[in-house]
Amino acid sequence: VWSLLVTIVWLPFRNTAICDSALVRATARQAARGFTLSTTSAMNHLLKLPRLATRAFSTTTKQMKNKVPDHQKLFQADNGLPVHIKGGTTDVLLYRLTMTITLAGTGYSLFWILCACQPKGK
Repeated sequence: VWSLLVTIVWLPFRNTAICDSALVRATARQAARGFTLSTTSAMNHLLKLPRLATRAFSTTTKQMKNKVPDHQKLFQADNGLPVHIKGGTTDVLLYRLTMTITLAGTGYSLFWILCACQPKGK
């Protein structure tokens, strides 16, 4: 059971920067080959998992530019446009699509309410 668990947990990370130590890589290779691990060895590796996972997701490869101030300038500008049009062509298309779906759904609902109000024929 432990070898299967270690295989599932460590095998996807065997070629990444997460597995820095040679011991972790050797343990993953042994588990992949079907060797059984001792309970203490497997527990030690499982206890290191949260720290290694945090390290994997906290590394930064590229620094992203903060676009919030640019969007604030765009949407807070007093140019007489409604907010749903200030974003450009994409916002206009999304607004029109949303309004079309809303009106079609309202009409469809009213149609079925009208059909439900009609008396049934014999």
